Amino acid sequence: MAGVSAIVIKESLEELGTRLRTVEQPIVKERLQVLYWLKRAQAPSISQIAVAIGRHRGTVQKWLALYRAQGLEALLVVKPTPGGGNRMIPMWAEVALAKRLQEPDNGFDSYGEVQQWLLESLGIEAQYHAVYQMTRYRLKAKLKVARPQHLKQNRAQREAFKQTLQTTSIC
Repeated sequence: MAGVSAIVIKESLEELGTRLRTVEQPIVKERLQVLYWLKRAQAPSISQIAVAIGRHRGTVQKWLALYRAQGLEALLVVKPTPGGGNRMIPMWAEVALAKRLQEPDNGFDSYGEVQQWLLESLGIEAQYHAVYQMTRYRLKAKLKVARPQHLKQNRAQREAFKQTLQTTSIC
């Protein structure tokens, strides 16, 4: 417990308790809770605290290092997470592509073809990866290519076979 005793919490137990009750952000509550537990007379170990709040021990140690270096106010600042930038493909184009993907006669053979269609039809230049992500994951579409059929195959005979196949039952 040498690591725990090296941490000096400047704020009083009452002050930490008051702040803990008034704060609304869950991450800030967790950080204050760590300080509160360490300030108590029978302070648990950092590993025990990490398990109790459901964080990794290294995360708790980073919080404590920040507290030691810059104080309580720096510890309570929550930086916004990266991401959520501007989309490369606007929502209206995504809707247009979704409509096009629903048409049974106008399918796409590849994501490169979708990329080309976006450029030619809508004037949107997008990277292949962005097109793939949007088509496959946001629109939940799988590009499927029909199996090739032999040129000499008789269509009437194939349709007749399909009809007889539906009427016969397999035992």
